[in-house]
Amino acid sequence: MALHVALLNTMLDAAAERATTASLHTADPGSDGSSEVSGGSYARQTVTWSAASGGTLTNASSVEFDVPGGVTVTHVGLWDSAGTTFYGGIELSTPETYGAAGTYELTTLSLTLINA
Repeated sequence: MALHVALLNTMLDAAAERATTASLHTADPGSDGSSEVSGGSYARQTVTWSAASGGTLTNASSVEFDVPGGVTVTHVGLWDSAGTTFYGGIELSTPETYGAAGTYELTTLSLTLINA
């Protein structure tokens, strides 16, 4: 028997309370958040989430990062608010390369629990 979507939404909403900070990475961040972008005005950014619905959690608003030149962004990472606990990384569908400093706007970030 599959889990009820109400439980999936509750689990995702609990994750949203913890995974409140996003980072950018130049390679797979692995299990520890490695390969994080650095330099220039880059900084981790706060993520706000909408309430989970249908087993999916989606960011409530865009997140904008300053990115230094000479960087290719390949992954987004999720952290706790203190920036000490790394919860995992998500590979971008299309890497973004910056020849000069610019901004990266993360418009859609979603987490889905598959109910099998």
